[in-house]
Amino acid sequence: MTTTPTARLVGRTLMMSGGSRGIGLAIGLAAAREGANVVLLAKTDTPDPRLPGTVHTAAAEIEAAGGQALAVVGDVRDEASVDGAVAQAVERFGGIDICVNNASAIALAPTAELPVKRFDLMTQIQLRGTYLLTRACLPHLREGTNPHILSLSPPLNLSPEWLGKHPAYTLAKYGMSLLTLGWAAEYAEDGVAANCLWPETLIATAAVQNLLGGDEAVARARTPEIVADAAIEILTRPSREQTGEALLDVDVLRQAGVTDLSSYGGGDDLELDIFVDPR
Repeated sequence: MTTTPTARLVGRTLMMSGGSRGIGLAIGLAAAREGANVVLLAKTDTPDPRLPGTVHTAAAEIEAAGGQALAVVGDVRDEASVDGAVAQAVERFGGIDICVNNASAIALAPTAELPVKRFDLMTQIQLRGTYLLTRACLPHLREGTNPHILSLSPPLNLSPEWLGKHPAYTLAKYGMSLLTLGWAAEYAEDGVAANCLWPETLIATAAVQNLLGGDEAVARARTPEIVADAAIEILTRPSREQTGEALLDVDVLRQAGVTDLSSYGGGDDLELDIFVDPR
């Protein structure tokens, strides 16, 4: 597949944590179809029998979709690893225009049953990783073209239902949102947009299949492409016009004039995602 004459991200470089599969890969592919250079920082160097895809297969798919790709094997929790990945991106493509904080770990056990090891993993990936990657990208974003920070994290829903269900996971994901909204304010004068994006419904990924209900949950979930299409809508908007928001994918698409969401699947009995209340 090649890019179209109307491709909206030609010449821009997107740096993403994770992206070997699921929503991250879908965003990478959508950006590639818009002509972007896509840099993936992920740990998945070799195949996992439980999960499809590696950072290398993802890069190959991105190039087949029309973009240029750079696969960097590394750990978003490690400062030297992140700094090295950003340096490679700048050396290869000349700068960074978009930072996507995608990497995340999930464990929904209640407090008394959640091992400290899992607590540490979530806070290190979601909080430390988001901070490290964004911090390393910021000098380049400030010099970039229409610069955006986009974190795959939810609106801050302080309902006791969500606060009480899985406090550790909630902390980790809300922490990503707080950091991102903070950067929107901190870098507003520099014209660097910072927004959060979250799916309205469950998304058919390996995490949903393995952790959130198996085949039944997948049948009530939309495809990752709905989040990817919403991400592209955000990332192609002027950075000074929309920043400091925590957005749901469906709202972004409706703002863009997309009213028929049937192509994203899930049928008539969709299941709302974590942190999303019925509307």
